[in-house]
Amino acid sequence: MIDELAALPGIGNKSAQRLAFYIIGMSPERVERLSNAIVDARRNVHYCKVCQNLTDAEICPICGNPERDHSTIMVVENPRDLAAYEKTGKYKGTYHVLHGAISPMLGIGPDDIKLKELLKRLEDNTVKEVIIATNSSLEGETTAMYISKLLKPLGIRVTRIASGVPVGGDLEYIDEVTLLRALEGRTEI
Repeated sequence: MIDELAALPGIGNKSAQRLAFYIIGMSPERVERLSNAIVDARRNVHYCKVCQNLTDAEICPICGNPERDHSTIMVVENPRDLAAYEKTGKYKGTYHVLHGAISPMLGIGPDDIKLKELLKRLEDNTVKEVIIATNSSLEGETTAMYISKLLKPLGIRVTRIASGVPVGGDLEYIDEVTLLRALEGRTEI
């Protein structure tokens, strides 16, 4: 059990050992609920047929919500990014999860992420804006530029999330590219 737990991302040997001993100390009913929850999730969770987010239904609750603005799509790299934006409670549009980013160095091209599915969503001409919210990494920037070049000819407004100085960050420790973006993305106060 320790070996299996340690194979999970972010879990080292010490954490795996602590978890294993904790699980062994749990009641048999609780262990069964935990193992059933894991097996259930693996069997029933799949991609939303609209946005590619993880869901246990055909369409995720965000895509199925008529209160959301379906004319705006925020493109994110993975479901964790979507969850981070949802935590803010401020974004009322829909999402599209790419499940990765273009990385020629790693052999990941446009066909290896969920771009075809995004383009299919745009065919009915109801989407007015696509917000690209990929990471500020080289791969995220490459993906953002690629998507922008694909969508511009379609007449859809394509925007990029602002990036810059993090809250609580000291300017002297921030790289030049981040400082430049912060300057370019400035807003009036």
